[in-house]
Amino acid sequence: MRNLLSALKIAVPDKIFIKDPETSDLGKKIIEHSIYLIDEVGFESFTFKKLGLKIGSNESSIYRYFESKHKLLLYLTSWYWAWLEYQLVIETFSISDPKEKLEKAITIVTRTVEEDSNFSHINEILLYKIIVNESSKSFLTKNVQQENKSGYFEVYKRLVTRIEEMIVNIEPSYPFALSLSSTIVEGSLHQHFLQEHFPSITNCGNDISPTTFFTNLVSKTLGYTNE
Repeated sequence: MRNLLSALKIAVPDKIFIKDPETSDLGKKIIEHSIYLIDEVGFESFTFKKLGLKIGSNESSIYRYFESKHKLLLYLTSWYWAWLEYQLVIETFSISDPKEKLEKAITIVTRTVEEDSNFSHINEILLYKIIVNESSKSFLTKNVQQENKSGYFEVYKRLVTRIEEMIVNIEPSYPFALSLSSTIVEGSLHQHFLQEHFPSITNCGNDISPTTFFTNLVSKTLGYTNE
């Protein structure tokens, strides 16, 4: 999988950025250090001024790539979902059994992220922490409907649809495949968040992973055994 991924460019909707940061060293530096800085101070305290100081560049140079820090967060979340989608497609491609394929997909979207050396300017482990803690801020906004119409969330929605199709392949009569799929994708982030910050209100922890929980939930919902 790593060899295949290294030959691919993670595609982010081009309306999110002014200039593609993947096309220059400065752009890659902006992405790399924005991940470190958001992880360090949180999205609320993150500013382009602070990022500029980190990378030794003028604040104005960052605005040539992104018109706001909101758009930068949209870029990071879209990059993450596209990266996850590539993994899902490649790792499930050769699986013919529909139940095994769905369970593999659940594992991919709910597991703890490991760093991928194919993208040296992006620390996927820190990016995943940002996704867990900050990604909801990319769409819980007043302009979410317009941004959705503009295609900002197309990668996220495509990932949900891929898992929905796997659910339908197992149980075509199940009427809530999209809801179940989006629950797996978004619920996984929530369970990882609870596990870290509110462990008293989740069963997920050292002995039970979000992957175990969602695999069990889906198998019982669709009426098949995952043993």
